[in-house]
Amino acid sequence: MKKVSLIGCTGSIGRQVIDVIGRYPDKFRITALVAGHESEAFDMLSKKVKPEYRATASSGCAPEEAVADCDIVFNAAGGFAGLSYSIAALKAGKTLALANKETLVCGGDVVMPLAEKSGVQILPVDSEHSAIWQCLNFDRSAKLRRLIITASGGAFRDFTPEQLEGVTPEQALAHPTWKMGKKITVDSATLMNKGYEVIEAHILYKAPYRDIETVIQPQSIVHSLVEFTDGAVMAQMSYPTMELPIQLALSYPERLSLSVAPMDFGKAFSLEFKPLPEGKYPCFTLALECGKAGGIMPCVLNAADEVAVHAFLRGEIAFTDIYRVVDGVVQTTVNGEAESFGRLKEADEKARAAARDIIGRVKPA
Repeated sequence: MKKVSLIGCTGSIGRQVIDVIGRYPDKFRITALVAGHESEAFDMLSKKVKPEYRATASSGCAPEEAVADCDIVFNAAGGFAGLSYSIAALKAGKTLALANKETLVCGGDVVMPLAEKSGVQILPVDSEHSAIWQCLNFDRSAKLRRLIITASGGAFRDFTPEQLEGVTPEQALAHPTWKMGKKITVDSATLMNKGYEVIEAHILYKAPYRDIETVIQPQSIVHSLVEFTDGAVMAQMSYPTMELPIQLALSYPERLSLSVAPMDFGKAFSLEFKPLPEGKYPCFTLALECGKAGGIMPCVLNAADEVAVHAFLRGEIAFTDIYRVVDGVVQTTVNGEAESFGRLKEADEKARAAARDIIGRVKPA
């Protein structure tokens, strides 16, 4: 029986974690539930799961307490707030099932040395990084030539620049293949999310940026590919579902039966791969620039993007202003070392304030 501390239980991933665990009550038990704030949804989940520990970040939940009584910390928290829980998990020697992008994007320089020092496994939950992990036969140190990360292209992959100027939050949230939370869905439309995933792959698999390629795979069936040194290419395929990587992170090294639709090779179908159109996704390009710059720049990028996306969802700025806001913050930031959580938190707070200042000067959408 594996005991699980679930951080970020009310979001899309957190709810699916609860569903997956509910199918295997003899193998998993949730001992701790953490949400961002009190809500009816959190109350309902708490009554359903009956954890020994229940807390919210808004009420001052201590990450060290949240990860104390478990074997696996499943970090499904959204945003920079999730980083402190990952650090607490690694310091406590707990296996970390990681769905929180910011842990590596913002805190990779802090988290990875800590994981090595603690001898703790970080199990990827993102469908793309889980796919790479599976292609590498669960060996993140395996030799490879190239990582190919796939992208659906988001809700606006066929839109012209002129059409993008007037898109609404409702349009941005209509992802063609995945059902996700609002923030990540908008990030998928700008491809900022894919930029984060390239940064994560660089950190998690120690792959140089020149060896990480991103391609459009409209069907979202091939989740990522690995090209090995002899030219062989392996891909991980499934219909779009987050339950597969969620369950694998929980059950590893065992694979369990999963009640999702299997691939049907008895019917004809095609898989498309398209190069990423140059210049179409400025947020993706900006993310790569920040990743290569290193230091606090990925953290600054993430903080500004969080503020800008939420402003777009509230109707305060246009979709195309997301890039303008984030780029404005990035271009006015002096880089520095990301040597501690405290330094990252300081950079995060300054970037958010700078983003809010820019938004206040943007003409309303």
